[in-house]
Amino acid sequence: MKKKRVIIVDDEPLAREALKLNLKDLEKVEVVAECSDGYEALKAVRERNPDLLFLDIQMPGLSGFDVLELLGENAPPVIFVTAYDEYAVKAFEAHALDYLLKPVRVERLRLAIERARELPPNETMEVLDLYRKTQPPLRRILIRTGSSVKVIPVEEIMYFEAQDDFVEVHTGQGSFLKYERLGRLEELLDGSAFIRVHRSFLLNLDYLEKMEPYSRDSRLAYLKNGNVVPVSKSGYKKLRALL
Repeated sequence: MKKKRVIIVDDEPLAREALKLNLKDLEKVEVVAECSDGYEALKAVRERNPDLLFLDIQMPGLSGFDVLELLGENAPPVIFVTAYDEYAVKAFEAHALDYLLKPVRVERLRLAIERARELPPNETMEVLDLYRKTQPPLRRILIRTGSSVKVIPVEEIMYFEAQDDFVEVHTGQGSFLKYERLGRLEELLDGSAFIRVHRSFLLNLDYLEKMEPYSRDSRLAYLKNGNVVPVSKSGYKKLRALL
């Protein structure tokens, strides 16, 4: 049988080495790359196309969940590795997704690899959604642009605009496409700062300059930089409740 090609992602060298040594005790597993951070992981997954990803959760820069978000539908099967994260463990258990607690035991590792083969493809993304909802409101938006990652603080974002399966992130420095649903962003952002003023627009109140009537049931929001965003009847009701 063909060996299962795996990538190890952990910012701790000793943890990577310990996991690699344990994997050597298992047949039909080949470590094709080791990564010390999330940025290296994104590059390695793209270049190596692994069968399985061992992904640490707590890493500086990009966390394991950030990596999963940026990989999106291109993510290989994932086994998360953690020293302990209460919210993450609850998310895993809710979806029967496997995880390994450090230090990792060989027999537990063997079982995790077997279970990873049976996991539905969309299960890890559902865990990501569940975990994100347990965290404080998003403070930054991650956008993958080719081989690099752009990190945008939410206070720099004027508004989000739905574009089919993407959202367009509008900032004073330009606009960027992110593969994401507008409704999911609405759930994860601070609801007192970002308001769904239209089915296709999520507005940062800090950039609102004024509103003017457009038709009987709609208005236009004029932003401080001169941009204009449509406001529906229900969106106007939300704004009036906050302003």
